[in-house]
Formats: sequence, structure tokens, C-alpha cells
Amino acid sequence: MQSVRPGQRAGGKPDSYLWRVLLQSMSCGFANARHRNCQAEKGVTVQVKKDDTSASLSIDGHEVRVTHPDKLYFSKQVKLTKLDLVQYYLSVGAGAVRGIDDRPLVLKRFVNGAEGEAFYQKRAPSDRPSWLRTVTLSFPSGRTAEELVVDGPAGLAWIVNLGCIELHPHPVRSSDLDHPDELRVDLDPGPGVAWSDVRAVALEVRSVLEEVGLRGWPKTSGSRGMHVNVRIEPRWTFTEVRRAALALSRAVERRVPALASSKWWKEERHGVFLDYNQNAKDRTTSSAYSVRPLPDARVSAPLEWDEVPECDPADFTVLTMPQRFVTIGDPHAEMDSSGGSLERLLELAARDEAEGLGDAPWPPHFRKAEGESARVAPSRARSAAKKKSADTSRERVARTKMPLVVISKSPSEEAARDGLQRWKDKHPEVADRLAVDDVLVDRMRGRSSVWTRIRVNLRHVPEELRPPQEAPDPDDDPTRSSEAQGG
Repeated sequence: MQSVRPGQRAGGKPDSYLWRVLLQSMSCGFANARHRNCQAEKGVTVQVKKDDTSASLSIDGHEVRVTHPDKLYFSKQVKLTKLDLVQYYLSVGAGAVRGIDDRPLVLKRFVNGAEGEAFYQKRAPSDRPSWLRTVTLSFPSGRTAEELVVDGPAGLAWIVNLGCIELHPHPVRSSDLDHPDELRVDLDPGPGVAWSDVRAVALEVRSVLEEVGLRGWPKTSGSRGMHVNVRIEPRWTFTEVRRAALALSRAVERRVPALASSKWWKEERHGVFLDYNQNAKDRTTSSAYSVRPLPDARVSAPLEWDEVPECDPADFTVLTMPQRFVTIGDPHAEMDSSGGSLERLLELAARDEAEGLGDAPWPPHFRKAEGESARVAPSRARSAAKKKSADTSRERVARTKMPLVVISKSPSEEAARDGLQRWKDKHPEVADRLAVDDVLVDRMRGRSSVWTRIRVNLRHVPEELRPPQEAPDPDDDPTRSSEAQGG
């Protein structure tokens, strides 16, 4: 193994652009994940095997092995290897760590690169280094999982080696897993919605937050939407934080109804959906500086509010963010000092509820909450209501216009038809008035056999001539005997 400084590969060959930027940004990325200004450089050495099958990084005294460093993780619009991704994350280390610091992580692993299928892994790998810690989370299902907590750039590099292109932290700190310190506003544009509409809704979110005494921190999602994160005091439960997020979403929708929607069901949405359910327990979103699996390797870029009106998500990629970080630092560096109260948002929620706006639907795997509306898509609800109405109408017709009498029941169809003939012989005047389809021969299924029931519809028989229901002849209902035996 050969030790190599950032900026060159083994054998003295120049390394990638990312390594060159990493050399510039090490002081920002490693020295202090709490401050925006660059600090003194810390030593980072990289060792690469001659056959390039693995790389060993020494970061803050921890050894991190990167397997298959030259494996392509992006190969379409840009070409980036696994080691390139590690380099990217280290170059923006202070910002990336800030977004996940002291938080349990769900590992979203792209082991076959950004163009392959990803899978979520809640449980921490058993072969993790001893210097990585974990916490045990409980979920709405009642299950628990021991999840990783990353506190520095070494841990960040280690999970990227697992194929974690994106970073998915929970909105809680490891010291209090039941009370989030972050409310998350996820702006999700529907198909065909213009990016300018997303920016306009984000600015409306900012206005509502400021009116209730909260500060929002905007960032591109790295895909088609935006996120506005709000640091809050860890005094409220997940349910209360979600309730506050729902009130915020509805408030924004009222202000810009042509652009924004708080409706959970896609068929009711339009414009930009404010996904309040991202605040439900067990939900995560990509954090600041997360790489997204798009062909141009976009990232979730923290912004200043004055950048929002003109920003373009395509400007923020793995190749552009390191230099931006060197130049301006982290726009969200002071986020942890802005913890606020949810009291005024919860007051808004109470007003909504007093006016008849109850809870909105939760994600499918959550237990139905008190006050929650029906957890069924409106079109299906209307279809069910229509079917119920039709069934009721048919039942009403059956009671008033379809007078049925049961003639016979038997395991033998022939015996049942013999019983029908006896009934006709007994009521010849009625039999003469029956249409062909007035005789209903039903094949009935029992536990282990099929039997026949014959009924007659007396709709064509004047009411004064209709015979009453008599005992069926024969009356051999096999289900009745099986029920008697079972009792």
C-alpha cells in the first residue's frame, strides 16, 4: 500500500477534480462541523492499493476502507466512481455531517450504483467499526431496530462505502428519540408543475413560518422539489409535530390555492403538494448535501432565502458543490442555534379542528388515528357509496317489486325440481302466470358440497293471488345440519 496525499493517485498521477477541491476544503469539511468559517487544516492521508481494488482512508485517526473504489456509480450524463462519491462527501464534510450529526440513520443502499435498484436498511451492519455507535429505535409497527449514528467524516465515508448515495436521518437526536428537534416541510410538485411554482410555494412557507415565530432553512431536494427544515425545541411528540406540519400545509394552501395543495390523495392534488406526513414517525427525507440518483448527480443544496427566487436545481451537483462550499461555506451553519416553538402552529391546528378540519390521512402502515378521515381514496369512497346505494336500491326493489318464495332445497337438483313441479300442481293458476325467468334455480355451495335451492318470483302474479311462503318441499339444506352438528 502506498500513502498518497489528496491531489494525486498512487504512482504520482493527478487525481480527480474532486480531490483537488477536497484539498482546499479539508479545513471546512473536517475541522469543525458546527461553524461555517474554515478552520485549520487537519491531516488526511489516503492509501490506495496498486491494483486499485480498494482504498484505505485515514480520517481523524480512523481507518476507512473503500472497496471497489473505481466502480462506476454514475455512468450516463456524468461518470463518477464510488471513490469520487467518498471524495465529494469529504469535501463538503462539515455541511453533510451537520445534516446527520447525532441522528439515527436509515441506510438507503445503491450497491449497484445510482442506475441500479436501491434498498432500505434500518438495522446497523453487524460488522461495523467499533468507533461507530448505534441507538435502538421503536417503530409504529411495534418493532425495533438498532440504527447507526454518524458523528463525523469518518463515519460518513464508511456509510458511503456501503453504497449510501443518499443520507436519510431521522428528525431526532440520539439522546431523545421520542421528541423531534426538526419539522420538515417537503414540497413535492406534481407532474408538469413548473419549478417557478415550487419556488413561489417555498417563499409562502417562509412567510407563514415567520408569522408564527419560526425560521425555515431552505434547500433543493436534489430532485424536482424543495425542502424547508425548521429547527424546533424537542418538546413535542411526533404526532404533535405532524399536527403542526399539517396546519402549516393548510395555511399555505389557503394563501396560494392555485399553486399549493395539502391533500393526501393524489387524485385531489394539484400544483405543489406539502407532504405533512414526512413528519410522521419512521419517515425520513434526504438531508443537506445528499447526492440523488439522477443522471447529472444532483445534490440537495442548502440555500440562503435570497437565492430561492432564482435558483436552479441543476446548478447543484457533485461536481459543483465542493467549490461552492469552499467559496461560501454552509448556508445552514447556524441552523442549530434557531430552535423555536410550535405553540402558535398548534394553535392554528386547533382553530382548523374547531372549524371542522379534522386530522388528514396518515401513511398506510400507521394505525388509524383518532379524528382521522377515512383512509380511502375519494374516488374509491364515492364508488363504494354508489355501490352501497345501488345495493340498497336493489334490496328495496327486491322487497317491494320482487316477491320471492322458496320452493325447495335439496342436495339433488332433480329432487328440488320435483318439488317445484308439486308446488305448480298445487297452485295451477299461479303457475300459469309465471315467466321463464321467474323460476330461479340457485346452485348453493356448502362446506363440502353443492346443493340446489329453487325460488319463484311472484312479480307477475296479482297480489291477492300470491300464495304465502310455505315450508320448502323438500327442505334438505345441508348447511343447517352441519351447523347443528358443529354446535
